[in-house]
Amino acid sequence: MSEPTVKQAHTFKAEIKQLLDILVHSLYTEREIFLRELISNASDALSRMRLVMLTEQDVLDPEAELAIRISADPEKRLLTIEDTGVGMTLEELDENLGTIAHSGARAFLEATQKGTAEPQNLAEIIGQFGVGFYSVFMVAEKVVVTSRSWRSEAQAARWISEGGETYLIEAAEKEDRGTRLEIHLKEDAAEFAEETRLREIIRRHSDFVAYPIYLGEGEEAVNTRKALWRESPSAVSEEQYADFYKQFTLDFEPPLLHLHLRADAPVQMYALLYIPAKAERGMFSLRKEDGLKLYARKVLIREYTKDLLPEYLRFVQGVVDSEDLPLNVSREMVQSSRVVERIRKVLEGKVLGALKEMALKDGEKYARFWDEFGHFLKEGVATQQDEAARKKLYPLLRFHSTRFPDQWVSLDEYVGRMKGGQKAIYYLLGEDAASVQHSPHLDPFRAQGYEVLTLTDAIDSFLAVTLKEYEGFPFQNAASADVSLPKEEAEAEEETPAPEEQELTPLLERFRAVLGERVAEVRFSRRLRASVARLADPEGALGSEMQRVYRYLDKEYEVPKKVLELNPRHDVVRRLASLPEDEPLAKAAIEQIYENALLLEGLHPNPASMTERIQQLMEAALEGREKEG
Repeated sequence: MSEPTVKQAHTFKAEIKQLLDILVHSLYTEREIFLRELISNASDALSRMRLVMLTEQDVLDPEAELAIRISADPEKRLLTIEDTGVGMTLEELDENLGTIAHSGARAFLEATQKGTAEPQNLAEIIGQFGVGFYSVFMVAEKVVVTSRSWRSEAQAARWISEGGETYLIEAAEKEDRGTRLEIHLKEDAAEFAEETRLREIIRRHSDFVAYPIYLGEGEEAVNTRKALWRESPSAVSEEQYADFYKQFTLDFEPPLLHLHLRADAPVQMYALLYIPAKAERGMFSLRKEDGLKLYARKVLIREYTKDLLPEYLRFVQGVVDSEDLPLNVSREMVQSSRVVERIRKVLEGKVLGALKEMALKDGEKYARFWDEFGHFLKEGVATQQDEAARKKLYPLLRFHSTRFPDQWVSLDEYVGRMKGGQKAIYYLLGEDAASVQHSPHLDPFRAQGYEVLTLTDAIDSFLAVTLKEYEGFPFQNAASADVSLPKEEAEAEEETPAPEEQELTPLLERFRAVLGERVAEVRFSRRLRASVARLADPEGALGSEMQRVYRYLDKEYEVPKKVLELNPRHDVVRRLASLPEDEPLAKAAIEQIYENALLLEGLHPNPASMTERIQQLMEAALEGREKEG
């Protein structure tokens, strides 16, 4: 396809028109952020060019320095920003600047319509939604973008807009690779053609950009480009840490924690690590994958290095730099390097230490961390092969419990509240918070005032399989038939049947007749207090933890038939026993008791099927009330 030689007028997409209208007519005072956005775009183009030069042979201007040059003419109110990045073809100019395809304009507009893009936070909104280029129209009455792709055969192209409804695009002349922006400033934006003002903005917003930024005729970069992670922690301010994080991730919410490390033994390394405020990356996050940036002597080796931390800490962001790694280290060498293994051990220990300190000194912040990243630590416990490695994570675990259903409870707090004579840490798995709190398995523990940890996340089934003991106390599932109850509860397990059980024995046969092969057995249980019934595993069956693991993994296995245990002291059971054998409601009640137990265990295949029976029981109950009246 040959390039056009005449100007072609194009109309902006509807969303771009709305976006430009907001920015052009904005009364926003901190308009200087437009320069930050344009420098960020130039830096991105340079980073992509660095990658191209590693993979392509036929590159235009291969010797050109990867740099950004900014010049200004106060008399003409003209600001020029030029980079030696990948550049763009005519089609790429049209696609990137004229359409919505690669911008977050629609999301930006939705935010403004919801009232979240107020003047005071417009800078953050612009950054979050990736519409940074268009912020130039807050200060520009006209913008000319001339670009030439790195592809040697590509022709240069020019894009021109005055922020109205249309833009022009045409072929152009440009000998060198990269993109040049000529910004014709509005009269009230003349300050942005002053070098002093530009230097101030660059230092404030773009000091950590990895490429030199030259201003005016100077041959010395105005940005320091210093590797912040190599600075002494005492010489770095909180503002610098925050600014670096923003530029590193494009996350405008401050991180929960930063960790600045310098070590000489057992490995020489520098590291600056961050724990984000949120587990989910924003749509326009600069970090598209898990992994830390790995440098060797300030030279980037790998953008996303997953070997520097264990998998369960993959949410940690940051950079690591070591003098002990060779500059020519390959991907394979990184994975097998003893240096990396040493770095990994140091980093893991430091991160876990920082989390323990946070938990100890700022419980509220740690609760926020746990809400976002707790499942990662649970994954660590569930997947670590070494028991010692798992135990390192135990103090960081948090649970809800029967005593504190709406608060996070640590194992130390649980153990510290244990009743005298208690010999185990009790837990119960459930589908959700509501069902587990109503579980009949909790009856004996509630009756005696014993706290039980409640586990309702999908990962908790895997976690429970690996939990062995903490501070000498074994973990025991409250639903287990052979759970070790405290001594004072042992009386509930006497072998001699109680009188009420003997009277109700015929009821067991009625349950067996109705439920048939669906249950392994029906029996009475003195563990039940407030509940009518519960389902228990027969002796020798796969534990409930492993049953749930198989379910979550969609592995084929046969759910063992359960034992239905009845509470002989419950009014429902006693009244059911008094009904005639041919009473239709008796069969319906037996079915409902069984299916209620299935529902609480998360085993009911079709809860909606109970609707008709529930209605039948309700009608009978209401009819009985009418007769009593």
